[in-house]
Amino acid sequence: MFADQTLTPKEAARLCALGTVARAPVRYGTLAGSVRHFLSRVAGPQLELMGSSIELLRYEGLVEAVDGTGMEDDALLAITPAGRRELHTLLTARLRPGSDLSKLIIALKMRFLDLLEPAERRAQADLLAEGAESELVRLVDLRAHHVGEDTHLVAWLDHEIQALEARLAWLDGFSARL
Repeated sequence: MFADQTLTPKEAARLCALGTVARAPVRYGTLAGSVRHFLSRVAGPQLELMGSSIELLRYEGLVEAVDGTGMEDDALLAITPAGRRELHTLLTARLRPGSDLSKLIIALKMRFLDLLEPAERRAQADLLAEGAESELVRLVDLRAHHVGEDTHLVAWLDHEIQALEARLAWLDGFSARL
């Protein structure tokens, strides 16, 4: 993790792999393809995201082969108790404000949120809302500072503010359903 307790790109890939295996055991090749597909669709192809090894997860004891031995025979992989603890740590990590990585982490949290207890789900929804509110306050302040300038910044900020307000409304409804 970064010093501010937010996830690194490598940890985002770990979250994706561990969350996928936590749902149900999956073949090595299928897991690798699933992780690659999800990460590249949300964040685009990025070497720092794709370089994470499933073998490393096995070596660290976070997943184990339940039939077969590993990559060489496309083993069926299952999550271990240590893997579940790591998944929980990754799934409940803070978000880095304004980061492109945050979009990926939010998508991963939404994909695997049901793996948390109900109270933790609500806490994560609150965390997402807090992040959006904080970003909204910063952008509203920035807009007020630049109003009247002959640039496109205010129009762009209006668009971003509107998107954040819509996200907050959606998160409020989402939180109410949890």
